[in-house]
Amino acid sequence: MPRWVVAAIAGFLVVGVAVALVHKPSRAERASDLRGFLQEVNSDIESCAAGVGESLTALREVQAEHYASATDVSDGISVAQQGAANCAPANNEQIDDLENYQVPESLDSFGLAGSVTSLVAWAAPDAEHVQTDVAQLLAASTPAARTRAQAGLSAALRVLDKQRALADRPMTTAITALGMHATPPRLPG
Repeated sequence: MPRWVVAAIAGFLVVGVAVALVHKPSRAERASDLRGFLQEVNSDIESCAAGVGESLTALREVQAEHYASATDVSDGISVAQQGAANCAPANNEQIDDLENYQVPESLDSFGLAGSVTSLVAWAAPDAEHVQTDVAQLLAASTPAARTRAQAGLSAALRVLDKQRALADRPMTTAITALGMHATPPRLPG
């Protein structure tokens, strides 16, 4: 290859890098990127989040009935077990996608990569633990077993709440900074 071709290619690369470094995204571009980010992470986490909500609802319904039927208890256990399995990246392509999500460069200053990491941890293992604990609480047949299972669930819910706060904080900061009317993904717990 002639030297002038190599020099021309190198020149184009230098100009391309310089333009990329000089270009600062506008507020509108960053807001658009944030909308895309929120849509993507919400889509990726929503099936796991729905399972957590359904598991906790099933638990409350069984606990509200003084004489819950064996079928209600069995159905609640099944909902919680399926929900826990659905939060594992190996069983849920959307959680796997979330693990590999790359935050747009224009949003780097907000620390949203940490939000993605926290969302993944919220799902696996935290949401898995909550739902497993719901199933154990529903399956507990003695007062002592119920007490232990309730203590485990309460501890798991506290961890889930902390992880949600870690995920929400950078997203809320970005939403506020860009003056958007949006919210982080709804994460029950």
